[in-house]
Amino acid sequence: MSGDALKLVAPAPPPRDWPILLLLAAILLMVIASFATLPLKWGELFSAGALQSTLEFLRGFAPPELAPAFLRKVAGATLETLAMSALGTLLAAIAGLALALPAAGRFGAAPRAATRMLLNVLRSVPELVWASILLIAAGLGPFGGTMALAAHTAGVLGRLFADAMENLPPQPEATLRINGVTPAAAFLYATLPQALPQIMSYTLYRWENNIRAAAVLGVVGAGGLGQMLKYHLSLFQMQQAATVIIAMLLLVAAVDAASFALRRGMTR
Repeated sequence: MSGDALKLVAPAPPPRDWPILLLLAAILLMVIASFATLPLKWGELFSAGALQSTLEFLRGFAPPELAPAFLRKVAGATLETLAMSALGTLLAAIAGLALALPAAGRFGAAPRAATRMLLNVLRSVPELVWASILLIAAGLGPFGGTMALAAHTAGVLGRLFADAMENLPPQPEATLRINGVTPAAAFLYATLPQALPQIMSYTLYRWENNIRAAAVLGVVGAGGLGQMLKYHLSLFQMQQAATVIIAMLLLVAAVDAASFALRRGMTR
């Protein structure tokens, strides 16, 4: 074939994906509308007066309170926050796994739709609202906060677990079913081992999030570091509040590091 013949064969342009382009245009319009409608006072935020007020406020936090008796109190609240997040995540993982089976369509279309709706409700209500509801029923303390974390996180994990199961290749489980294995055994020996790394990864990630959420829930009386922070801030005891904030940062960093090490260990 000559060189002139090759030049005549031009590659066809790729087809335009109009739905994606329309979606991107809609998102761009929403961003522009958000900036246009919200009263964003950038000038006041970055003014010299605002900067001076912020620095004066932050200077009140130094130095942090380091009295041994107060540090023991902070250590106890830190353990309480860690326990709330760990127990709430464990309960959520168990409930999420149980709800993920019908949400993945294993029991038909109707149970799938009903369970997906339940998961939407659970995760649509923020932890703070769940805590306000459960604290009325269970009283002040870490129990209501733990159940609030479990309720919201169950909705999140149930959805993620169900999506992970639906996206798995069905051939391994189908092969076992063809050879006479019961549905439960086929799920346990074929589908669950494939989904387990993702399930563990999602659970550890949500545990990290629940550490931060548990600290916030303390503000509404759920115990732990958040409750201490609210108490000292309300009394303008900034140095004690600074110690509590440092404990929060250290706790989140420690859990982040442990979670990262566990995920690396599972994926190797």
